[in-house]
Amino acid sequence: MPRIQPVDREAVPEATQKLLAGVEKKLGMVPNLIATLAQSTSAAQAFLGFSQALAGGVISPQLREQIALAVSEANQCGYCVAAHSAVGSSVGLSVDQLRDARTATSPDRQTEVALQFARCIVDKQGFVSNDDIEDMRNAGYAEQAIVEVTAHVALNIFTNYFNHVAETDVDFPAVAELNAA
Repeated sequence: MPRIQPVDREAVPEATQKLLAGVEKKLGMVPNLIATLAQSTSAAQAFLGFSQALAGGVISPQLREQIALAVSEANQCGYCVAAHSAVGSSVGLSVDQLRDARTATSPDRQTEVALQFARCIVDKQGFVSNDDIEDMRNAGYAEQAIVEVTAHVALNIFTNYFNHVAETDVDFPAVAELNAA
């Protein structure tokens, strides 16, 4: 049972109702994460705005989902692993790519470097080394991409931690633990 409940859509202010209606129109549903964040319209708007802004960046939808999986696995967020596995599938990631992303690996060197960098940010709490940045550059990532990978990590840490606090009910298909896969 969640520690913070999703909002009752009929009992929230009009601004929150509009926000949730927009999410439902775009996704066909209102995920429990967003319905729970909507306990604070400001928090939900911040999350959605940050997500939307990053969606317009240079990081592909596939790599965005792979980063989300690497970060969510590192933070042991079952909700986000399930959600980003579902979204990752919908943007064309294979079962193998989804699994590999959770371990920050990939047969594609450039993708693996980005995933390793994302995990490095999590593991080192942002205190990456010059070598970590240089690895990104050597893999072909310009400053804009390095900044955006960092932003995606931060966004996913927010949702991971929020789900830990709220104990959000998972409303996406279940995903096996890696050692059980």
